Amino acid sequence: MQVILVAPNLEERDMLTYILKHAGLAVASSGSLQRVAAKWLERPSDLVVTAGVPVQELLRDLIALRQITQIPCLLIVEAPTEDELCRLLHTGADLVLARPVAPRILAEYSKALLRRNGTVPISVLPRLNITEIKLDPNTRTIRVLGGDERRLTQLEFRLLYILMVNQDQVVPIDTIVERVWGYTGQGSRELVRGLISRLRRKIEPDVSAPRFIQNVPGIGYRFSLESN
Repeated sequence: MQVILVAPNLEERDMLTYILKHAGLAVASSGSLQRVAAKWLERPSDLVVTAGVPVQELLRDLIALRQITQIPCLLIVEAPTEDELCRLLHTGADLVLARPVAPRILAEYSKALLRRNGTVPISVLPRLNITEIKLDPNTRTIRVLGGDERRLTQLEFRLLYILMVNQDQVVPIDTIVERVWGYTGQGSRELVRGLISRLRRKIEPDVSAPRFIQNVPGIGYRFSLESN
């Protein structure tokens, strides 16, 4: 599971990174929620955690983030007043904790939010072993037709896993956008088309005549072992 951590103080950022990684989460940092929102389609995540960010800045940036995604947000705030707490929750925070936060509490709240959001840790996803393709969630690698293993990016893995578990079923473009990027707005065909193209270059024996990932014009894509 991927966490984006926003914490201006370097020492606090390092400490929280250690706590979250010890809980089994992958952690990336960002300068602000505003930047997280701006880069969301390129850099999606499963959970956003902030610490030490001024309340007024959080109120402003939560609005921008919630226009794009409903991903869980856990905020650690310095002694929030009742009014600030209510405003943060109303604006889009899922959980607001007052400093200091015990490491075990932070870890358990983070995992609870992920469970509630329906996010499944990659480590517990089953391997998908089809005669022609073997996909390993633990290493995010793919082996096609007995060839060498190739590593997938996070987005490529999410896309291929969704298609493979729905083998021979058409997955609509809007569903792909929501499941891969966590984006709740109108689906972007160009966005999906670009990711499909990159994935095909890694798994298709002949990119000019795709065998596994098939386009269903006007609807979406499906994973199939049968030739078109």
